[in-house]
Amino acid sequence: MKRYDLLTPEGTRDLLFEECLARRTVESKLTSLFSHFGYSEVVTPGIEFYDVFLGTSRTFQQESMYKLCDSKNRLIAMRPDSTIPIARLVATRLKDAQLPLRLYYNQSIFENNALLKGRSDEIVQAGIELIGGENTKRADYEVLCTAVESLALFNKDFRLEIGHIGYFKTLVKRLNVDSRTEEDIRQLIYSKNYPALNDLLDKIGDNSITATLKALPKLFGGKDVFEKAEKLYVDDEIESILQNLKVVYQRLGSLGYENKIIVDLGIVRHTDYYTGIVFQGYLTGIGGSVLKGGRYDKLIGEFGRDCPAVGFGVNCDAVATYLCKQGEVEPIKTPDCIVYGEKGFVVEAMSYAEKLAKDGLVVENSLFDSIESTKDYAIKRGIHKIFIVNEKVTYIEL
Repeated sequence: MKRYDLLTPEGTRDLLFEECLARRTVESKLTSLFSHFGYSEVVTPGIEFYDVFLGTSRTFQQESMYKLCDSKNRLIAMRPDSTIPIARLVATRLKDAQLPLRLYYNQSIFENNALLKGRSDEIVQAGIELIGGENTKRADYEVLCTAVESLALFNKDFRLEIGHIGYFKTLVKRLNVDSRTEEDIRQLIYSKNYPALNDLLDKIGDNSITATLKALPKLFGGKDVFEKAEKLYVDDEIESILQNLKVVYQRLGSLGYENKIIVDLGIVRHTDYYTGIVFQGYLTGIGGSVLKGGRYDKLIGEFGRDCPAVGFGVNCDAVATYLCKQGEVEPIKTPDCIVYGEKGFVVEAMSYAEKLAKDGLVVENSLFDSIESTKDYAIKRGIHKIFIVNEKVTYIEL
């Protein structure tokens, strides 16, 4: 007995009419912005060899990936991330391309969120990757400013949170714990499970580093965050990270973004390939982030070509849902007219409908056998003009 033929899998849904239009609007605005900043589009396969996502800095939990086998029984994964396949592309097909490379993408990613109800397993992302360049700070500013412009396309009321993954990585390195414990700490901070985080850190020890990690989720706000962080724990490496981030914060503020930029030293997402600045963007009215990105200087090297890189991706589905809720998507246009071909003139009617469409009208071709049925349909659809095709073309207004 069929049980699932009328359902979509968990984490997926059908999109209808305005929802499709909203997503296309988001994609169009973003890709136009990217292309006008000199970025060129690339598309990677929806399925990749599982090995692509296994490496020193590209480890995805296998239970979070959709997997299948190819005709040779090799393990394949549906793309859970766009940056990693683009890193593979840069190191292979684009290995002789002149740097810097400015690439953008607009494609789906797939992630199994079975334990996180309400999360989508298929998401359309549009984003950029800036590969190479002599000055990484210049690249960081370019990508950060592009991220701000991307958010501003949809609402001037947005915020961009910036942090540095090196802050967290340096702290846990000082603890001298194994990689599993390090991941547990990261996961608890990411999920904001503060009681469990405190319990775990208490078992490790009571010192300035564990105290700083406990406070990490609270190191969020304006320029005062840097003062708070320096009072908790500082060494040469930590001081360098904080000073670099402070400069970025100040420079973005000098461009008029001071009320839009937030410092968040607790950004510790699961993607291990980040090595420097990390950031995430929000639109007012959406609980989760709609933009995520950061610097990753070692990822492409794992595929055989050492070069620095930085980029971000925008969740087009989340932004589209936001636009629909805000009523900022134009309703589906009612056809301007309907063309009815009398018996023996069906093909001629279709030809005339094509002519009207080329002239810019939205046209429907009547599938009814009588003009009366066509009129009834047109009235119900709100169509006000019917063209009647026989030896000549006439029309009636409704």
